[in-house]
Amino acid sequence: MQTHTGLAAVSDPITAAIGEIDSPRFAPLREALKAAREAQAEAFAGGARAAEIIHQRAADVDAALTHVWNISGLGARGLALVAVGGFGRGELHPYSDVDIAILLASTPPDDGALERFLTALWDLGLEIGHSVRTVPETVREAAGDVTIMTNLLESRLVTGDPELMQTAMDALAPGRVWTSEAFFRAKYDEQEARHDRYEDALMELEPNVKEGPGGLRDIQVVSWVAKRHFRHNDLRELVLHGFLTEDEFLTLVNGQEFLWRIRCHLHFLAGRREDRLLFDHQTRIAEAEGFYGDDRKQAVERFMHEFYKTVRKLSLLNDILLNLFDEAIIDSQQPAKVRPINRRFQVRDDAIEITSPNVFERTPTALLEIFLLIQQDSNILGVSASTIRAIQQNLHLIDDDFRADIRARSLFLEIIRQPRRIGHELARMHKYGVLPRYLPAFAAVTGLMQFDLFHIYTVDEHTLFVIRNMRRLLFPLTEDDQPRLARSVIEKIPKLEILYLAGLFHDIAKGRGGDHSELGEREARQFCLDHGFSRFDSNLVAWLVRHHLKMSTTVQRRDIYDPAVINEFADFVGDRMHLDYLFLLTVSDIRGTNPKLWTSWKESLLCDLYSSTLRALRQGAERTLDLDERIESTHLSALQSLHDKSVDINAVRELWKHLQDDYFLRYRPEEVAWQSSAIVGHGLGAKLVVDMHEFSDRGITAVFVYCEDRVGLFADTTKVLDRLGLDVTDARVMTLANGYTLDTYIIQEADSGEMVTGEFRRREIEHALTSALTDGSIPNPRIALGQRRIRAFRVATQIDFQDDPRSGLTRISLVTADRPGLLSMVGETMKQANMRLHNARIATFGERVEDFFDVSDSETGRYVDEASQTRFREAFASLSQ
Repeated sequence: MQTHTGLAAVSDPITAAIGEIDSPRFAPLREALKAAREAQAEAFAGGARAAEIIHQRAADVDAALTHVWNISGLGARGLALVAVGGFGRGELHPYSDVDIAILLASTPPDDGALERFLTALWDLGLEIGHSVRTVPETVREAAGDVTIMTNLLESRLVTGDPELMQTAMDALAPGRVWTSEAFFRAKYDEQEARHDRYEDALMELEPNVKEGPGGLRDIQVVSWVAKRHFRHNDLRELVLHGFLTEDEFLTLVNGQEFLWRIRCHLHFLAGRREDRLLFDHQTRIAEAEGFYGDDRKQAVERFMHEFYKTVRKLSLLNDILLNLFDEAIIDSQQPAKVRPINRRFQVRDDAIEITSPNVFERTPTALLEIFLLIQQDSNILGVSASTIRAIQQNLHLIDDDFRADIRARSLFLEIIRQPRRIGHELARMHKYGVLPRYLPAFAAVTGLMQFDLFHIYTVDEHTLFVIRNMRRLLFPLTEDDQPRLARSVIEKIPKLEILYLAGLFHDIAKGRGGDHSELGEREARQFCLDHGFSRFDSNLVAWLVRHHLKMSTTVQRRDIYDPAVINEFADFVGDRMHLDYLFLLTVSDIRGTNPKLWTSWKESLLCDLYSSTLRALRQGAERTLDLDERIESTHLSALQSLHDKSVDINAVRELWKHLQDDYFLRYRPEEVAWQSSAIVGHGLGAKLVVDMHEFSDRGITAVFVYCEDRVGLFADTTKVLDRLGLDVTDARVMTLANGYTLDTYIIQEADSGEMVTGEFRRREIEHALTSALTDGSIPNPRIALGQRRIRAFRVATQIDFQDDPRSGLTRISLVTADRPGLLSMVGETMKQANMRLHNARIATFGERVEDFFDVSDSETGRYVDEASQTRFREAFASLSQ
């Protein structure tokens, strides 16, 4: 091994320390091992290859183990000290465990020598995993546990009796325990289970570089299976065997070095064993590896882009090679059933394959045809490994001429228009590299991450999830699997391919700088025109891409129960067809961005916006005349519900005299009935009413406070809710004609994001609010705990004020970092700035919040002046420190 200059003298301190040991005390050796690791860290920072670091660390530990073994009196006992697992391969990352097996010829020595040896290793600061067994015991344990067998497969004698070691290896040969077939199947099943534990997500935000899909373990699985079946100790020998191509070998070797390097960084940064690429480590590794940032991408995004591309290649190669093993080891044992499809393809058992090695060279469009054939034949369950390899080797045929070929364009559209397996085959096309070649713009977003907590998948994975979500609207897994309204809407749209293409292109221009919606609009329009779409259909796809965020931002930032907002949105969409497509794209997009974003509350808001907009579109020019009818309808529905509950209707009507029309326009009949019943039940003269209600059909819990209006009520209420471990997702404040205020909060459990349920919890919340708002004992906010992920991100606080002439209120737009107690902090800031809250829209996007508050001056009831705005900014900055 070529040694980096920084490592040249690393072993000298260990050799010197070994020479100093003349007693059971191992302090000099422990310090020497520590110093050697520090020297390796320095050498690594100076440019040493990861391979040098991990091999040198293994050599250092070898020397230390050998010396301790000898001075412990074990050198002449007929025992064998064996390195197993990664240590057996001669690979030891800076803080990795040291796995050893001690082989006994018979019973262990009874003079305590082994105990002294193992205790000494712990005294050296080594994390030891060990076993002590005879050869028969070792064989018995390995035969019953594939993990033990795997560790022993990579055994290496450190010191001791070589004949005993060889006896053990002979006893563990494939002809005696774990045949190639059994070992392969066990390791394959083990890998499947491991991938399931990591959610089979190549593109998760904080990947595990060792255990995750495409990680180091996937490379090792290939090596283990090859070693067991072909008796090869080096992957290079698989190239000579014809099992690996030279390019595949280089992919494995380069990928392994890349992941080794990341893992070394993680160990040195954490000062312990660490295999998770956590957010705070990502930024530091990106800097150490020389990645740069600009106005288009952060350095960490460029680094993670490279990481995701690497693990995607390794995952595919793992898939190909294990399938080749399967065909060579398992399927070769039994005759195959071959069924021809056409001159280019046939089905062997249940896998499609090419009929000859040069199919793709003769007919390049077969690179698309194969996926269409899979869609059309439900008996085809996969693609043969040799065919996947052939696809990989012929991807270069998908060039500009290929993309312009009418046959290729027709095949791609046929894939998009098929009644089944669209999402599945687009994902397979992506995995095999065909989709990024056919759509170069998609290649640019493959593995592209956005360094935040909101987008939990890379852009390419998110896009495929969006299309999958669209398909599941038509084919739900269960009756309640998909939003009911969206399921009914998708059945009415005229052309599904328009929806799928909008999903495919909606984020395709991310990472280029500028507005990705505008750039994607042009990309989508040109693609559709090139593929024979009419100008109308092309413009519709382009419009959807351009405005794919419009519906979600309207729900998040505007009061969708304000008739003016609905009319404005109806004017924007123009007709039901545009509304239907945009609604379906929005639902699928949100659900494919982050599973935690999609809640019953979010679904309820989107469905309300859709239904209200559809009603406005149907009314057309007369929609503004509908307000009185809507108010009357709300009155009648609420009264009917109250009659059923035997509530004093006269008292209810008296209460309603103090409620503005806006109340009946913005609240549902069931909400009006609930709040009216609670207030009347306490008596119209009650100083304070607090009540909660669960709306299980909408997945929300609401609590309202009815009391005499005063400055700071919002701040005090949100402090109590915050102290109770509750998050507020929406707030509506109504100031009544009788000087009271009716404030409604949509709440959820802060730790789980679930709706608040249970009679005990309800009483706890109502009692806490009633007590605090009555006697003024307002608690302090929660202490911020469990914010490791959020601390890794920097979100600059932005506060903007804008007066709304229509309402006479001032809108505060607040963008800042999420943290416990934030809303109560905002409330306290308003209190100090002498502002009164009227409405709030709370939206959280991972580590970032975008909140909107409609406020007025507490004294004038109108716009807040510049002096109050300045006080708000200063107070918020002070409370944020």
